[in-house]
Amino acid sequence: MSSWRSWGGHAWIALGFRFYLGGLFVLASLHKIQFPAAFADAVVAYQVVPFFLVPAMAVVLPWLELLSGLCLVLGVRAKAAAWTVAALLALFVLAVVSVLLRDLPVSCGCFAATGEPATWWTVARDLAWLGMALYVIAYDRYLHLERLLLVSPKELDQ
Repeated sequence: MSSWRSWGGHAWIALGFRFYLGGLFVLASLHKIQFPAAFADAVVAYQVVPFFLVPAMAVVLPWLELLSGLCLVLGVRAKAAAWTVAALLALFVLAVVSVLLRDLPVSCGCFAATGEPATWWTVARDLAWLGMALYVIAYDRYLHLERLLLVSPKELDQ
C-alpha cells in the first residue's frame, strides 16, 4: 500500500484532474452567470432552498464555481479550490438524490437552466468528479502559479 501512495505518477494524474475540474467548473458557471434568473428557476425547482435564499444563491453560486475553477486551472490556492469544488459536488449530489427520491421531474441545471434531466447517472457523474477533487486534494503538487508569483513568509523574513 505504501508503494502505491508513494508512486510519482499521482501528481501528474492529479494535475490532469485539476485542469479538467477547473475547466468544467468554469464552463458550468458561464451560462449561470449570464442568466441568473434562469438559474434561480432551476434552484427553485429542486425545492431544497428557502425562497428568500434563492436570489442570493443564484448569484453567488455561479461566481463561486467560476472562481474555484479558475483557481484550479491556474494553480492558485489549488487545494482550497479543490476543497470548495468537493464541497459543492457533495451538495450537488445531495440535492440531486433528494430530487430523485421525491420523484420531482427537474432538469439537472448543471451547465444550463434547461437541458438534461436529473438522473442517477447525474449522481454517478458527480460522485466521480468528487473522487477527482479528493484525488487533487491528496496528490496535487505541480504547476502552481502562486509558487512562481507570490512571496512566501520565509522570503519576507529575509
